[in-house]
Amino acid sequence: MMQVCREADMTYQTLKFYCNQGLVPNVKRDKNNRRVFDKHDVEWVKSLICLKRCGMSIEEMKEYLALCLQGETSIPQRKTMLAEKRSRLVEQIAELEASVEYIDWKQGFYDDVLAGRTEYFSNLLPEK
Repeated sequence: MMQVCREADMTYQTLKFYCNQGLVPNVKRDKNNRRVFDKHDVEWVKSLICLKRCGMSIEEMKEYLALCLQGETSIPQRKTMLAEKRSRLVEQIAELEASVEYIDWKQGFYDDVLAGRTEYFSNLLPEK
C-alpha cells in the first residue's frame, strides 16, 4: 500500500479509507492478507483522487463506481455526473480568476500609493 501511496501521491490513511469504503473493488490480497494492487488498481486510485479534487463526495464516488461496474450501458449516466462536476469547476475557476484580478488590482493600488502616484484611501478608515 505504501508504494501505491507514493505513486498516487496520497496518504496511507486516505488509501486505507478508500479501500474500507469499498471504493477500490477487487483488490487482491497476499498470503498475509495484505492488499496487493495491480496497475489497474493504481490507475483507479489516481482516478479517485481526481474525482475528489473535482468535488465529488464519497457517496458520489460510490455512485460513480457503481455505474462504472455496470459497464458500457452506464456511460450516459457517468457522462452526466462528470458534466455536472465540470460545470461547477468552470464556475469555481471563474470565481478564482475574479479573486486573482482583485488581488492584482489591489497590489497595483498599493504599488501606486508607495510610489506616490496615488493618494491612499481606505473604506475602513474615516475620511480625513
